[in-house]
Amino acid sequence: REWAHKELSRNEEGQRMRDEADHQTLDVMTGGLRIGYARVSTDDQDLSLQRDALQQSGCAEIYADTISGTKTDRPELTNCLRALRQGDTLVVWRLDRLGRSLKHLVEIINDLEKRGVRLESLTESIDTSTASGRMVASIFATLAEYERNLIRERTIAGLKAARARGRKGGRKPVLGPKEKREIEALLLDPKITVKDVAERYGVSRNTIYQHIDVKAINEAMNKKRIQQIMEEESHG
Repeated sequence: REWAHKELSRNEEGQRMRDEADHQTLDVMTGGLRIGYARVSTDDQDLSLQRDALQQSGCAEIYADTISGTKTDRPELTNCLRALRQGDTLVVWRLDRLGRSLKHLVEIINDLEKRGVRLESLTESIDTSTASGRMVASIFATLAEYERNLIRERTIAGLKAARARGRKGGRKPVLGPKEKREIEALLLDPKITVKDVAERYGVSRNTIYQHIDVKAINEAMNKKRIQQIMEEESHG
């Protein structure tokens, strides 16, 4: 059987979309096209198994990425999602080929549902147009929410434990204790300004003022000058 592959210019960027007049390989349930998406992680892996399964399931067009599932930039998945129209069915060999995480998978399922597009997974026998398929999607959404809450709870617990050990959460300080001591010593030289120090350490002047008590250093310098003047006068 020959599969229909039609390419039209979607916009100035040349995005692919199907011909709305193409009625070949229509989904018997919705009247829309069955469009497949396949993915492997590396060039060493073969797409043939997924392509064969998708073609046998009646997919009119198949989009495929060779890229890690954790990568956010998957150009063929983006093209696939853009090509789908209401009544179409997105078919995947397995759900883990589609979403880079449970949260991402749920987001895709919700987006497809809003657009009137079915999702079908061949290996797991999941079809979101059926009651059982919608129930599975609902379970995924619940698990994604549970995962988010679990991560949040672990993060909060970790921060509390770190604070109890005298550590603070967040980014590593730009200026450590060693840098602070060096800056304080440099600023005792009247010829060196805060701007000079900031440029030397690659930070802003505000950062210097936040970490260093410049006012106290200036007061110490003024006090030292006054003492020197008084000593000179007493010797004079």
